[in-house]
Amino acid sequence: MSYLEYNVKTVPTGLRKILYVNWPLVLLLTAVASFGFLMLYSVAGGNFEPWADAQMKRFAAGIVGMLAIGFVPIWIWRNMSILAYLIALALLIAVDAFGTVGMGAQRWIELGPLRLQPSELMKVAQIMFLAAYYDWLDPRKVSRPLWVVFPVLIILAPVFLVLIQPDLGTALMLLAGGGIVMFVAGVSWWYFATIIAMIAAVVFGVLETRGTDMQLLHDYQYKRIDTFLDPGSDPLGAGYNIMQAQIALGSGGWSGKGYMQGTQSRLNFLPEKHTDFIFTTLAEEFGFVGAASLLTLYALIVAFCLFSAQASRDRFSALLTYGVASMFFLFFAFNMAMVTGLVPVVGVPLPLVSYGGTAMVILLMAFGLVQSAHIHRPR
Repeated sequence: MSYLEYNVKTVPTGLRKILYVNWPLVLLLTAVASFGFLMLYSVAGGNFEPWADAQMKRFAAGIVGMLAIGFVPIWIWRNMSILAYLIALALLIAVDAFGTVGMGAQRWIELGPLRLQPSELMKVAQIMFLAAYYDWLDPRKVSRPLWVVFPVLIILAPVFLVLIQPDLGTALMLLAGGGIVMFVAGVSWWYFATIIAMIAAVVFGVLETRGTDMQLLHDYQYKRIDTFLDPGSDPLGAGYNIMQAQIALGSGGWSGKGYMQGTQSRLNFLPEKHTDFIFTTLAEEFGFVGAASLLTLYALIVAFCLFSAQASRDRFSALLTYGVASMFFLFFAFNMAMVTGLVPVVGVPLPLVSYGGTAMVILLMAFGLVQSAHIHRPR
């Protein structure tokens, strides 16, 4: 036993947990959030109000909450996974019944002074439940049809409730995130290949039946597809947002126009410049270097989670960590693909950078679960 190992093992339990915290992950999360503080200050015209100040306070509270969750033994979170899922599902039902409407969608619920978006909570609760299910299930049964149906229902129930809000972006993330956990748990890739083939067949059918008596979509829905494929076909209408975002991305060049010097955001050409399209503001002001730096930080966060999952000998902890890593990856991948025109605009924020309370706090809670798995893994 080395001197360091001896001293760590003789530290009291509480202090030992502090030493076992994945501090590089905490620093990376703080670095990413700092990008957000800078950009929210910039898009507000050099003011901390109304966005940067509130964002910093939420992040500070979220970091404290993350560490508090991390200090709780991982087996407690495993035992609470079903309850967490049922609570999140009940809140989604409550939103559809009497939720608060904002920007044309019914996604929020008022709980006293709190304004909660239950779909964000469901992203984490679903991962917890699936990880607990596959931790309980005999690995030899993972790909048997009977045992595949249940996790599919676990995923589809919240997806349906989120779709009717409507919130296509979150529904797609729930579907993809749940599918990734199933794949990592060992479900046969034939199931996924079949689903991909079915989706491809549906897309082919939608496109081929256009203009025929068997047309599957309305004309206005085909118009949306045309606008996605060619935003310039409707530059002042449906294609306006993505065209302005692409102008901001391209005008940043290699090193950007300079902090607080972005014309697209300063002159209010960019839509939702403090939320969904904040990445375009960053790219315009800091250029390729700034965008690549943020992307590198995101990649490092995912890598640290994957290394932690691989080092874990507890199946629940490993699946939970893989699930949170995939959720985080989908967050920034969807957002960056959306603002660059690779996928339709579906309203997915940039994690820890876009302005938002529920999304940031719950994401940090999810990383608290990763910390719990990391701190309490056998050493």
